[in-house]
Amino acid sequence: MLDVTTDKLLEFISAGESETIEFKESFGDTALETIGAFSNTRGGTLLIGVKDSGEIRGVQIGKKTLEDTANRIQEATDPRLHPSVSILQHEKKSVIAVFVAAGTSAPISVRGRYFRRSGRTNQRMSHEEIMQRMVSSIGLSWDAYIEPGTTLEDLDPERIDQFMQAVKKIGRRPVPEQALDHEFLRKMELIRDETPTRAALLLFGKNPESYFPSAFLKMGRFRSPTLIVDDREAHGTLFDQLDEATNWFRERLETAFIISGKPQRDVVWEYPLSAIREAVTNVLCHRDYTSHAHSQIRLYDERLEIWNPGSLPSSLTPDLLLREHDSIPRNRKIAEAFFYAGLIERWGSGTLRMAIELEAAGMPLPTFTSEPGRFRLTFHREVLAEDRLRNKGLSERQLLAVAYTKEHETISNSDYQTIAGVSKRTASRELNELKLKDILVAEGVRGRGTIYRLKKI
Repeated sequence: MLDVTTDKLLEFISAGESETIEFKESFGDTALETIGAFSNTRGGTLLIGVKDSGEIRGVQIGKKTLEDTANRIQEATDPRLHPSVSILQHEKKSVIAVFVAAGTSAPISVRGRYFRRSGRTNQRMSHEEIMQRMVSSIGLSWDAYIEPGTTLEDLDPERIDQFMQAVKKIGRRPVPEQALDHEFLRKMELIRDETPTRAALLLFGKNPESYFPSAFLKMGRFRSPTLIVDDREAHGTLFDQLDEATNWFRERLETAFIISGKPQRDVVWEYPLSAIREAVTNVLCHRDYTSHAHSQIRLYDERLEIWNPGSLPSSLTPDLLLREHDSIPRNRKIAEAFFYAGLIERWGSGTLRMAIELEAAGMPLPTFTSEPGRFRLTFHREVLAEDRLRNKGLSERQLLAVAYTKEHETISNSDYQTIAGVSKRTASRELNELKLKDILVAEGVRGRGTIYRLKKI
């Protein structure tokens, strides 16, 4: 039993419900689900006898309350949970506090169902999440297992040699001068029991899709969610797919040239190529290869979306990806191979590097969306770039107005008259055109009180 003071109880209540704190008036099925969800995520504290609003209602306490509570938890969970249970007092009211540690092994089921925390709610875990946790609990990721029915003949010696040369060049792992290709893969545990692992087949296989039919990239140039003007597929090994996707982006992305005084012109890409390559590398490392869905790259006029089978691990949330966070590779052996080949710079840094590259290019930060069974990464183009505004038919005066609003955050009719040298009537008409083209939004009362801001993405 933990020694928790009344002050700590009030501190919990003051903090309010969150991913790691929940209040329940009574100890029912939903309370048990919360306990299981806490264990399957980051741990947490359940307070029984407290309303959602934080009001302490209290519960009846008997001689065997603690024992009965612990027994109910153990009987409902598999593997059995043994959380710490305490009774806290506040103004003659009793609250049961259940402290749940984050699980370190197989996921916990509650009467046959698996839950995880998402914000302040409990969510059913998908089959994919459950299997991933099961596999991780025995110390191996999915890609570390051998693929039955395969032999070393299914691996391409030339691709293995190219990989060994890349590893030697990067220098993160020694490569003996006379090392044989299969011997090197054995040391990296990409071959086990004289059989290729799934990682080896995806990285060096002669025909990876004969074993994993959905293991390819689908790329498309979209004008709208339903209008595709160009599409291509990237097949072969994961190294092949990375190169094919990079080449496709080089062919499809818009470019501009900057005259910097140097003999050669500097090329500015629509999106930083280094950020895109980082994104595709992450797709290949983290996708769920057991899924029947394939990875998708969707290039729109105003954004780039990358869809990948497999949601985030329960201990990660989309907002954490823009901060320092633990590296939790879904496919550990693939990630290791990419790291030694120099395709991954540092564990857990990929999403941060993307953000840094985009910010340096003057673009919005990437956004991440995790849904059951899939993950989406979005790069947002600078929709107010001058070339795009000209394509929308903006006049020179309107371009000046947009630049002014970028710098000063707002623009008024009076401001427009001053910078454009036009009458009030003309300013009103041209500002309204910018509003109709979804570039500006109006705020305040009509007339002199109206100001305009740039419309957010």
